Amino acid sequence: MSKQLPPGLAVESVDERIMTLNVGPQHPGSGHMRLIIKIDGDYIVSCDPDPGYVHRGEEKMAEYRNYITNIPHLERPVIHDSCNVLYPYCLGVEDLLGIEVPERAKYVRVIASELNRCVYTLYWLAIYGIFLGHSTMFMWPAGDRELLIDLLEKMTGARVTHAYFVPGGTRNDLPANFEDVCLRQVNYFEKRIREYGPIFYDNPILIARTQDAGILSREDAIRLGTTGSVLRASGVDFDIRKKEPYDVYEELDFQTNVLKEGDSYARSKVPWLDMLESCRIIRDALAKMPKSGSVRVKLKPNPKGGDESVYRRVESGRGSLGCHIVSNNKPEPYRLKLSVGSFRNLICMPYLLKGEKLGNMPAVYWSLNYWPVEADR
Repeated sequence: MSKQLPPGLAVESVDERIMTLNVGPQHPGSGHMRLIIKIDGDYIVSCDPDPGYVHRGEEKMAEYRNYITNIPHLERPVIHDSCNVLYPYCLGVEDLLGIEVPERAKYVRVIASELNRCVYTLYWLAIYGIFLGHSTMFMWPAGDRELLIDLLEKMTGARVTHAYFVPGGTRNDLPANFEDVCLRQVNYFEKRIREYGPIFYDNPILIARTQDAGILSREDAIRLGTTGSVLRASGVDFDIRKKEPYDVYEELDFQTNVLKEGDSYARSKVPWLDMLESCRIIRDALAKMPKSGSVRVKLKPNPKGGDESVYRRVESGRGSLGCHIVSNNKPEPYRLKLSVGSFRNLICMPYLLKGEKLGNMPAVYWSLNYWPVEADR
């Protein structure tokens, strides 16, 4: 599953040489969590992730708010991908309430979802650049994401968290001439990120730090239950937008990006390729979207779900993101549980880091597309 320790290095035989390091939670490379790492010289003997330092209690809070007022706080765990964390919640509530979303709203939600996916991915990629000592890899994504943040601000009125998806559609329609502005900026954005290939993914720094580091086989990726770019980088063709399409994804033209190497380099490359597909999705959605029509079904105050439960999931920037809602004929959910890609991918970390050199830890860790705030919820 993971690299074996070099000959002669085993926990049983070298206890006196083992050193324990606490990486985080204040460490800039720990991402609001702690890693308890035991090393023998320069080699990692074991890694014990210790999450929970930014726990928010979102799922419990949802039991005290109705289906509408849950919207703003549920997007907080994934600040940079707020549309996609609200997506499965809205789909689930719509199932509970028997709501049929207007056709135009479905396209608008897909466009917002893909824009937000790219905004999150660029944020993740920028931090990866800092982890690897590649400052240009921080500056370029940090600057290019402003193109899409501007579009989301035009759509939603906010630049970071948007509270744009609501049960029944979206909070408001697109502004005038948005389609033309969006098409121009997405086309320019696509040209920009295509340049990432030669400057980042052909760069000796990135290649030396990530190739053959933290190799996850196809079998282990499936057995450990990984998702998203981690799963697809190990050769598994699985994308919920394709396998379980929601809203209008089945009507749009795009492909799933799959690599077979399973190392940190492949895991860093899949999200970049996904951004190129997001540009295709947005263009196709703009072309096929009805030019007029409602974008929201107006609900009565305090709508009540039935005595049932529902589970819906979407493909977020970190992989599968599901929402399980239990209703008991009240305006508030009886129970709400989020299943997030970050938590599912965290299980890989101890396996992939065992036997790696300590210097490879940041490259392997951040390649797992793990966002601690999402996992702690």
